[in-house]
Amino acid sequence: MRCPSFKILCFAWKEPIVYQILVSGKEEVNTTMAVQSCIQDPLWCSMFQLNCTVLGWRQETVNGRRIKDVYVLSSVGVAKAALEAINGFNLFGNQGCSWSVIFVDFDAHNRNRQTLCSLLPRESRSHNTDAALLPCLSYPAFALDDEVLFSQTLDKVIRKLKGKYGFKRFLRDGYRTALEDKTRRYYKPAEIKLFDGIECEFPLFFIFMIIDGVFRGNLAQVKEYQDLLDPLLQHTSEGCPVVPKYYYVPADFVELEKKNPGSQKRFPSNNGRDGKFFLWGQAVYIIAKLLADKLVSPKDIDPIGRYVPPQDQRNVSMRFSNQGPLENDLVVHVALIAESQRLQVFLNTYGIQTQTPQQVEPIQIWAQKELVKAYFHLGVNDKLGLSGRPDRPIGCLGTSKIYRILGKTVVCYSIIFDLSDFYMSQDVMMLIDDIKNALQFIKQYWKMHGRPLFVVLIREDNIRGSRFNPILDMLAAFRKGIVGGVKVHVDRVQTLISGAVVEQLDFLRITETEEAPVFKSLEELDLPKHSKVKRQSSTPNASELEQQPDVNINDWKNKSTYEILQKLNDCNCLASQALLSSILLKREGPNFITKEGTVAEHIERIYRRAGSKKLWSVVRFAASLLGKLVDSLAPSITNVLVQGKQVTLGAFGQEEEVISNPLSPGVIKNIIYEKCHLQDEREAVVQQELVIHVGWIISNSPELFSGMLKIRIGWIIHAMKYELKIRAGDMPAKDLYQMSPSEVKQLLLDILQPQQQGRSWLNRRQIDGSLNRTPAGFYDRVWQILERTPNGLIVAGKFLPQQPTLSDMTMYEMNFSLLVEDMLQNIDQPEYRQIIVELLMVISVILERNPELEFQDKVDLDKVVQEAFHDFQKDHSSPKGAEKQDDMTAFYNTQPTGKKGTCSYLSKAVITLLLEGEMKPNNDDPCTIS
Repeated sequence: MRCPSFKILCFAWKEPIVYQILVSGKEEVNTTMAVQSCIQDPLWCSMFQLNCTVLGWRQETVNGRRIKDVYVLSSVGVAKAALEAINGFNLFGNQGCSWSVIFVDFDAHNRNRQTLCSLLPRESRSHNTDAALLPCLSYPAFALDDEVLFSQTLDKVIRKLKGKYGFKRFLRDGYRTALEDKTRRYYKPAEIKLFDGIECEFPLFFIFMIIDGVFRGNLAQVKEYQDLLDPLLQHTSEGCPVVPKYYYVPADFVELEKKNPGSQKRFPSNNGRDGKFFLWGQAVYIIAKLLADKLVSPKDIDPIGRYVPPQDQRNVSMRFSNQGPLENDLVVHVALIAESQRLQVFLNTYGIQTQTPQQVEPIQIWAQKELVKAYFHLGVNDKLGLSGRPDRPIGCLGTSKIYRILGKTVVCYSIIFDLSDFYMSQDVMMLIDDIKNALQFIKQYWKMHGRPLFVVLIREDNIRGSRFNPILDMLAAFRKGIVGGVKVHVDRVQTLISGAVVEQLDFLRITETEEAPVFKSLEELDLPKHSKVKRQSSTPNASELEQQPDVNINDWKNKSTYEILQKLNDCNCLASQALLSSILLKREGPNFITKEGTVAEHIERIYRRAGSKKLWSVVRFAASLLGKLVDSLAPSITNVLVQGKQVTLGAFGQEEEVISNPLSPGVIKNIIYEKCHLQDEREAVVQQELVIHVGWIISNSPELFSGMLKIRIGWIIHAMKYELKIRAGDMPAKDLYQMSPSEVKQLLLDILQPQQQGRSWLNRRQIDGSLNRTPAGFYDRVWQILERTPNGLIVAGKFLPQQPTLSDMTMYEMNFSLLVEDMLQNIDQPEYRQIIVELLMVISVILERNPELEFQDKVDLDKVVQEAFHDFQKDHSSPKGAEKQDDMTAFYNTQPTGKKGTCSYLSKAVITLLLEGEMKPNNDDPCTIS
């Protein structure tokens, strides 16, 4: 039963093979069409599809539907290795030129690397581990350069899958077992439980371990797996060794094997004398034998140097390797570009040396979107209907190279310097933060020979008003050579170009019949050189009063359109204008004519004016009315997904949309404006801000999201509002919507940090519950509870049954963790959710220490908490009225541990419920008297 990702695997393995064919003198690819159609265009597809998702179908159904595996890491890893191997390779060999060279998008490839590293040592959502990771991370792909992560993954594969006859492919693998119904394509619900403990074992993976031992110089590993493999080999009538494809448990021995795992003899699928051969196993066995007997060396079977021993990594050419230059102290080259001579002269008075676009000529400065346009022509083939590189932004790794295009030398500036219509670009502190983050990213992930060239574009708008001082401080840091902890070297573009990485984009060959593409370079603003730069007076953050409208929407929404127009014309308050315009927009539509044009045009002017005055609440309200969408929203969500998380969009306490697969910007926009407009229009754009911030933080500091499987944006906003209330104390809390984007980002970072001491337990539970944070091992413990709860668990009306859950899934797979999160989804109070999490941990500990106990009936977690709360009330009786009897604030504010802690009350309620059932007899119980 072959999965769709098999095609990606085939393509991934094909690329290194093409290289081997060509270096041997074969001319398999000898036309431009072959370059485009056979290699380059499928390569684009694989890069960007792997960034989004790699799908594979497990062979069973759950509740009548097929299970879809997202991020099958063995496929991602092999494709990543193929991209590294093929990058920069000339498909025409010695007869080729620069236009027959294969290109890899380094930013897209880097996201593949992040996908691989973030989810390992797991294989996929449904497979906690898989033997397919062996050839992915070791020979022949060598897809991982992190030795610690490699060891963790390898140890997990060995611990869970190794047997006497080989490795299981994965747990509960029914392939070719005696109980598998070979007439059906998919398994029935709960059927895979039947294969538990009788999975076929494949000697092939012993051979991969032998080869891995040879490459890594681990002779003990080679000897261990040779000794395990030799008894498993069959022989032909001529005495030649044969590698069986797998060993299986015969039908007559299945029950005995399940009762006592490893006790029964397994039989080979083929023995060579029946004329059947497992050719893959035979081929790999011959390679392993030649290596072990030292008849060939590792370099002979790895001609492109995918594996580089640690001691050789500093001195070897690594173009095709999974390794990069081992330079921990990378210096980023920086070119400061002023958009006008007037700005250049102004900055020079502060000692900041810059260049203008004219001064770097004949070198051209492009925006990254022009580079996207150029790459669009790579892989295009009208005859075959191939469209070239997808229209995706170039990241900061790609914009840090020099390009030669159609005889021009081009440098590019990052997307963070693009003029954006979204209000976040109006916060200069966000720009400075983005620059520092980009430099950190380049330092961390730059693996090319040569220095990165980072172009900093300074616009006149950047230094107006209160923006000037922060920008000046940043430019001074560039001059000193350290920005955000990254070493930088500032110089002229003409000087820096000699040490940069140069990419030849000669695939843009234009024939006489073709029209040359038009590219727009950065043009210098034509302003008088000695005219004064207009620095507007410093604009401090607007007061809360300025951001409040002086009209009440309830008073005006029922008034006539004429009255609203009159008020709109007489009103000077931007907040009031926005509110009145929203009434007209909903009533009359965006094209309704006002004194200052259409309603939409009027709101756009309010948006601009409010931005210049830093009226962030008004800005957000107007942006939401206009349906603004921030750039890079879809990639930010993808950054979260590749970390093994899910994203939910929607206001707190309202219906949420769960995103588990990458979506297009248009679909995301529809979700946001449908789910987040219900209570406050500003929520729709603030959620976009949060998605951007979360996407960047999780890529650079994933540990801050530890224990959070679902990133619920609406709940995070609720946590931020609660944090503001905590900080305000007895004073009115600051309005989140009135804060600048950079302040919102800092607040997000603050709440993601581990909670500081000194806070009340109510506050801690409020924040952790809003973040959906769980303790380490939480989902595994819920599995153990479910094993002892035949009738399942229920909370907030959401039921988690024992069957077919335990039969359809395994303990450590992500799909089960997501099912637990789905059970907790209906809880509408963050502090109550955290109490439920604590309760489940308590139940787990009690069951672990009392193996004779199990629940007889369905466990209603809400009732258990209520029982614990009633006991708490008895011990903390107060003279307050009956109307306060259901107020659990004091319970939430009680520490978990201690004599009167919440755990003691929860434990008592759990034990009472357990003792209502029957105890299982245990012959080993020392208390048994008969």
